[in-house]
Amino acid sequence: MRTTLAEELGIRVSLLQSGMGGVAGPGLACAVSEAGAGGCVGGYKLTGEALSAVLRRLTAGTARPVGVNLIPEVVGPDELARQVTQVLDETPPHVHVSLFGMPGDGVCERVTAAGRKLVIQVGTVADGVRAAERGAVVVVQGIEAGGHLLGETERDTLVAQLRAALPDACLVAAGGIGSPDEASRALAAGADGVLLGTAFVNTHESLAHRSFKDAVGSAGGTDTVITDVYEIGWPGRRHRVLATAATRDPGQAKKFIGRTVVEGKPYLVPRFSAAVPTEATSGRIEEMAMYCGLSCDAVSGEVPAAEVVAGFAPVLPCADITETLSGEK
Repeated sequence: MRTTLAEELGIRVSLLQSGMGGVAGPGLACAVSEAGAGGCVGGYKLTGEALSAVLRRLTAGTARPVGVNLIPEVVGPDELARQVTQVLDETPPHVHVSLFGMPGDGVCERVTAAGRKLVIQVGTVADGVRAAERGAVVVVQGIEAGGHLLGETERDTLVAQLRAALPDACLVAAGGIGSPDEASRALAAGADGVLLGTAFVNTHESLAHRSFKDAVGSAGGTDTVITDVYEIGWPGRRHRVLATAATRDPGQAKKFIGRTVVEGKPYLVPRFSAAVPTEATSGRIEEMAMYCGLSCDAVSGEVPAAEVVAGFAPVLPCADITETLSGEK
């Protein structure tokens, strides 16, 4: 039987926040979950004590459903298995596992066998069917999305194709959703909820660098490009970003253009790095990867994450979970 995203994850509003590595820290994830939607922290390549520190802040910040996003193709099967083990061992049952792209079957089996909710983002019909068969909520990403692209199909077309193939699955539309009207169109195509990324970059709780936020807030969809230049750290995957000097001249030297800090550890940032500029980044921010979807047309000034959730709630399926939401942390 088909269920809404809210019913599936035990949240009030059928809305997920993208687990954007570098941007989506525990503060943003918890704020979104506290507002009644599904927050998600970006796990990216974190392991060991760095990942544990993030998980501690996440679970201390909310007792409501919240996720940890991991990226199978970036870390590989062995490292992904270690990350999943940490999430399952170090977090309570209200924390779900969110995966960007399909993992091996063993990962899905481990997560569902542990009684955790599983969310998988896909960009093709074949991967969507595989994800649903493995018990996942399926996030259907269209090419309108910011960040790395998993397919080549427009959002509503792919949602409709997967709805036809999976009449009972819980499908979540992603890509280019910056307004309630756009969310309504995704629901009409067959989605049971929506995922937002770009809309949360410009929130108070986002860890995006101030210049990144300002650029997204002043940009329109025509200011974005699909390219593969930001490949250091994430090769072989096209991505939608704001146009920069790096996208206009990909033949430049891959020299260091900045510095950043991740969980207390300093790193140099080379030109064409896949890492986003955060509030801990310095250097030539204007040349770095500023992932941005077509939804930037509807994004302007900086707002609290709860305000973003509230703006979409009236058009999205909601669930009455008053008792769950009134529990103390």
